[in-house]
Amino acid sequence: MVNALTPGSSSGDGSNGPNRELKSVVSYDYYDRRFGFCEPDGGSETQAESLGSILFGDRIWTSPYVINMQMPLSCKKLCDAPVTAEQAKFINKRIRENYLVNWLVDGLPAGYLRAGSGDNGLYSIGFPLGEEEGVEGNKKAIPRLNNHYEITVEYHRNNVRDTLRVVGIVVRPMSIATPKVGQVECGVLDPEQAPAMYLSEDNANTVPYTYSIKWIDVPTAWATRWDKYLLVGEPRIHWFSLVNSIIIVLFLTGMVAMILLRALHKDISRYNRYHQLLEDGSAQAQEEMGIDEDFGWKLVHGDVFRSPAHPMLLSILVGNGVQLFMMAFVTIVFAALGFLSPSNRGSLATVMIVFYMLFAIVAGFVSARMYKMVGGEAWKKNVFATAMLFPAIIFGMFATLNFFLIHANSSGAVPFGTMVGIIALWFLISTPLSVLGSYLGFQRPKLDNPVRANQIPRQIPDQMFYLRPIPSMLLAGILPFGAIFIELYFILNSIWFRNQIYYVFGFLFLVFAILILTSVEVTILMAYFWLCAEDYRWWWRSFFVGGGSAIYVLLYSGVFYYSRMAQVKSWTSFFLYFGWMTVASGIILVMTGALGVIGVWVFLRKIYGSIKID
Repeated sequence: MVNALTPGSSSGDGSNGPNRELKSVVSYDYYDRRFGFCEPDGGSETQAESLGSILFGDRIWTSPYVINMQMPLSCKKLCDAPVTAEQAKFINKRIRENYLVNWLVDGLPAGYLRAGSGDNGLYSIGFPLGEEEGVEGNKKAIPRLNNHYEITVEYHRNNVRDTLRVVGIVVRPMSIATPKVGQVECGVLDPEQAPAMYLSEDNANTVPYTYSIKWIDVPTAWATRWDKYLLVGEPRIHWFSLVNSIIIVLFLTGMVAMILLRALHKDISRYNRYHQLLEDGSAQAQEEMGIDEDFGWKLVHGDVFRSPAHPMLLSILVGNGVQLFMMAFVTIVFAALGFLSPSNRGSLATVMIVFYMLFAIVAGFVSARMYKMVGGEAWKKNVFATAMLFPAIIFGMFATLNFFLIHANSSGAVPFGTMVGIIALWFLISTPLSVLGSYLGFQRPKLDNPVRANQIPRQIPDQMFYLRPIPSMLLAGILPFGAIFIELYFILNSIWFRNQIYYVFGFLFLVFAILILTSVEVTILMAYFWLCAEDYRWWWRSFFVGGGSAIYVLLYSGVFYYSRMAQVKSWTSFFLYFGWMTVASGIILVMTGALGVIGVWVFLRKIYGSIKID
């Protein structure tokens, strides 16, 4: 089978080292007529794909290549493909952008041995469409098209069952202008000695496509045949990232514990003793407190549970944030347990979409409970907006970016039928479940706060600079981002450099848990500082402080772009990259911000429920 052509790194060897840069993010159909590849007799046939596979741009078709088990070929002619001058310009540009050809043989992607990895090294998915010859002085590099493929099929012999199984595919592409079909030397010619295949951009061309096949018996078992394809990177880096994250969590947990066990416990004990003495009419009350009134966070007990500004919008965002958290948590757990195999293409994205739809019931329930708690009365509007607002924003961004792909004639453009299918899932599954969750939430009794809100809001004194909204958000976002940025680098590599597969979901699960924990803890700390400064406006601040790491994710995506993708020239690739990274940052903001609000709300109920209020 053949898959879409995808952009690769500038190394031309499939490796993805620190100095490798991407030049495009747009993929193309293998049978895009501008490439002019050979098609099978009777035409190619498309293969059924999962929803996730379609969304990620996989387009799998049958091919004219014929491979029979243990039957080597020295050099077989596939076809002589006519290439016009206009096609030559398109192909040469794709070669300069380091595009990779993607095949599938027995479900395995055809790989290219990474540079310096040796015989036992890792495979990079796909192989170069062509290479550029070196630049001599001021002379422009000339692209040459790879038109001969030396295919090495690795197989494993199971003596017990007397079966042969394919466990690896390695392709060595060559550029040969006049291959000698039928001669053994065709498959092993040194590309530097053979005349290369150059495409003229002024005249018509004829490209002879040929291939040869070798078979190698290897000890690799069927169960481990994917190991050479999976991106693990340097394990020590992942362990360093994990240890770094754990240290941050322990530091934050220690601070929270110190506040809860020392400062708060001492404050609550003194506060309750003071009010007990007042009730008994004792003159020791003044001596116990040293003052005649409350101070710090206890002063704002009559305002801390005051309804926030725009309570419906906050309720909707918190509900959708919990939905995103549940989707991400369950998906990562399934992946870490090994249920999402890379052999099942698009399974990760498909499972994410399914869980997102199913957990819409959680979004409706949480949004309704919170909206009812803060005294909201427009429950019909809340039900509708919870099911529609956030998904509509994400779908709108998705549809907008899809137009860029359509304009570029990319294989990544989602077909109209798939778009209709996504809308059907939204309205027929997600929306009814969200409405059901809202109904269940509104049916439950209202959550009562431990203290009542005063009718007249308390005046808020001037705040220190670091306690204001934007500085608080920036300061609080550093620690959660510091816990995830190393793993984020590998994830971005896997998403945009599609010749490698990210599969260290065990590390990802721990880093995700650390992200959630640090976001909630740092939000609780900031809320405590606000209340000590007599500022009770914690609702929206908790949301943005909890999601503060999203700002740094977006900024880091810019750093990643200009360090690893600075050679990207097209505006389509630019808008696609930053469009999707903005969506990803928004999702992180809503998810961690929602959990920050819930964490602070639980914290405040606990501490204000422990004091005696007159």
